[in-house]
Amino acid sequence: MKYASIDIGTNSTRLLVAGCGPSSTETLSRMMRITRLGEGVDKNKELTGTAMERTLGALLEYRGVIDSHTPAATRAVATSALRDTTNGWQFLEMAEEVLGVRPEVISGAEEAALSYTGAVCDLEKSERDPKGLLVFDIGGGSTEVMTASGPPALPIGEGGWLLSRSIDVGCVRMSERFLTMDPPSPIAIGRMESYLITKLKPAIRYVAPQGVARAVGLAGTVTTLSAMKLELKEYDTDRIHHSRLTRSDVEDMFRKLAAAGLEERKQIMGIEPGRADVIVGGAAVLRAIMDIAGLEELQVSEKDILDGIVLDLDARGVGTGSED
Repeated sequence: MKYASIDIGTNSTRLLVAGCGPSSTETLSRMMRITRLGEGVDKNKELTGTAMERTLGALLEYRGVIDSHTPAATRAVATSALRDTTNGWQFLEMAEEVLGVRPEVISGAEEAALSYTGAVCDLEKSERDPKGLLVFDIGGGSTEVMTASGPPALPIGEGGWLLSRSIDVGCVRMSERFLTMDPPSPIAIGRMESYLITKLKPAIRYVAPQGVARAVGLAGTVTTLSAMKLELKEYDTDRIHHSRLTRSDVEDMFRKLAAAGLEERKQIMGIEPGRADVIVGGAAVLRAIMDIAGLEELQVSEKDILDGIVLDLDARGVGTGSED
């Protein structure tokens, strides 16, 4: 069965059309556009007309791709940027006209559950053991950290439970709040790092009180740093998926990025130009997570909330006439 999922985030808007098995997805089309819907939201609590136009343009493109695949069902979700705005309803109405389905503004808890489901779906059996496994998703406006107890069944609520926290720190939010100079000043970086520790430490200690043995990192900051480490001239999903980043890798790349100006960051292999202005903020979030959790290494995953949405649609039989 084929399904389509769309993630409307603070920094990017992404599409997955995939075939679905009992606990895995087979990608038919996976697309990403930097749309920066959450531009200025941290300060003004409103979506701008320009940001909405950018995002609606991506959704119009995705509608054509979805129609060409004729999936059984499509689900679109919106996350941090829409949770924090006073005029998000206007965007949702316009997005529904473009897509034919209304995007759902989901909670941080649901975002975490769907992300976890996607992240573990194609791990090796030994790697899916939830004991000591931390999964985290660094977005534009928020970061979700999560651990599971019991078998990581699909959906996660069967045979286990998920413990998660959603924290209002992300690559766009940190960049807009702290990193206004180019390159950022050491004082600004120090303030951001102190803020991140204050916000992230209680969340990680809550979800993983017994400590962390292994970690899987999701979303654009993590995959971009992997591409940077691999010195990719073009984005290569197969090489990035299940690659590894060490604490030393992240530290070295963070220092290099923080010392560079925006134009210099755009020229670094592996960094998409549209992400260059927020990668320092995202790398800082990752660095803080690894420090707090005591991680020497993490596994990078291309499977994320999009795959979790598809698996959830399939598990519930949506579009097949057998919905719960």
